[in-house]
Amino acid sequence: MLDEQLKTQLAAYLERVQQPFELVASLDDSETARDMRELLTTIQSLRSDKITLRTDGNDARKPSFSLQRAGATNSLRFAGLPLGHEFTSLVLALLWTGGHPPKVEQDVIDSIKALDGDFNFEVYMSLTCHNCPDVVQALSLMAIVNPKIKTTVIEGGAFQQEVTEREIMAVPMVFLNGQVFGSGRMSIEEIVAKLDTGAAAREAAKLSAKAPYDVLIVGGGPAGAAAAVYAARKGIRTGVAAERFGGQVNDTLAIENYISVLETDGPKFAAALEAHTRAYGVDIMNLQRADKLIPAAEPGGLISVQMANGATLQSKTVILSTGARWRNVNVPGEAEYKNKGVAYCPHCDGPLFKGKRTAVIGGGNSGVEAAIDLAGIVAHVTLIEFADQLKADAVLVNKLKSLPNVTIHTNAQTTEITGADGKVNGLKYKDRATNVEHLVPLEGVFVQIGLVPNTEWLKGTVELSKFGEIIVDSHGRTNIPGVFAAGDCTTVPFKQIVIAAGDGSKAALSAFDHLIRMPVVAAAEGAKAPEAQREAVAA
Repeated sequence: MLDEQLKTQLAAYLERVQQPFELVASLDDSETARDMRELLTTIQSLRSDKITLRTDGNDARKPSFSLQRAGATNSLRFAGLPLGHEFTSLVLALLWTGGHPPKVEQDVIDSIKALDGDFNFEVYMSLTCHNCPDVVQALSLMAIVNPKIKTTVIEGGAFQQEVTEREIMAVPMVFLNGQVFGSGRMSIEEIVAKLDTGAAAREAAKLSAKAPYDVLIVGGGPAGAAAAVYAARKGIRTGVAAERFGGQVNDTLAIENYISVLETDGPKFAAALEAHTRAYGVDIMNLQRADKLIPAAEPGGLISVQMANGATLQSKTVILSTGARWRNVNVPGEAEYKNKGVAYCPHCDGPLFKGKRTAVIGGGNSGVEAAIDLAGIVAHVTLIEFADQLKADAVLVNKLKSLPNVTIHTNAQTTEITGADGKVNGLKYKDRATNVEHLVPLEGVFVQIGLVPNTEWLKGTVELSKFGEIIVDSHGRTNIPGVFAAGDCTTVPFKQIVIAAGDGSKAALSAFDHLIRMPVVAAAEGAKAPEAQREAVAA
């Protein structure tokens, strides 16, 4: 089950286990159960003084196993084998159950402990999903910390009947007390905030009380992280307000073109961005969505950013790095059947369509790569491209055309995603040459048609292009003095991680140049602002 190298690494981790606990397995006669027994036996043998194994469990879900600390009533269960991307989740669960402290802020732990009620979570994941571990690990930790929280982690491939009955067509999918709680990547802070209804107001008050920044960066992707590092290295007060630190990088599977990094994946890269940023003492405010930008009332004055939760942050300069998101195809059925057959991440959700018919909308690199990926899993892939030819790299197009279970339609306009009984059952497209409409029967549609900048909240303040991108000059300056922009949300061509990082660095240097050229009087007035603001808050 585990090779010798992995066993050696696991043994080193398990040395951190301090408190005894049991692994209690509920097994059947399936192959998965045999593999589970072997895995658990290996784990127990590597730390036999602290971990015991029982195989007499009688849970209804078989095969599964629970982690039970001696004398505690916590409830964490894994149904199916937590391998692949979820092996790290298993290791962390073992360590946390064994008393090793998690790398989570204490106020988050305190918030989890304070949650009152009966919370029975079920989270469905796939072993190839790179979005799932964050959710699995968050809910696992919550079950370990708070005895009122029960978490069951379910590997969809091992429980296909459940997946079918509950109409799960995207992972991670979370149920709370039998009802859908959420889908897609969620951080532990997001989950706790959703359960604690008073958290948003408390957080808004805390943010509004912060002293003004020299540089406030809105957005925490590669551009925002680079801007933060470059600004902080100048010794100036730097803050980052991000809806999700790492941005779209979190949803990227393989990264092989960031210079000096031969290969990594999106979640690892995003974690490295945050660690690097924190190393310079940057004030990171995660899970914060900006709602409005208010320019300074006078030259050298403070710029304000209002957040969706009601908080207001102030700064002498602002760098906008809000990135972009997947573009919707905007046809009937897309919104209605999202996560019910309409998906955007083939790596995460592809395994759920094993043996089924799917379509990919989009003939660029991302669309063709998605079709190639899916072709190895599903029964058939139909690729729909609006233009008269595929726009992907030739090597990818040639690979796609060599696959026997792929059909390509170019010069085709998607007109509708159809469904029945709450699930996708087909896609309609129009042949743009003949105007004849066709229906393709299928069970899944993956949308891969590019990006749209996250700039709607800036309309009427910052100058935008016809595509909604922030217009910047060669120094990253916008039309508003003291406001800069970087990354995928700007008019800079070629939306690449390395380009965004370079733009973020440039914007930070431009912001610093702006700061040192501010009039002395205005700068002095700005220096008084924190004290004045604190007095206002105290009042």
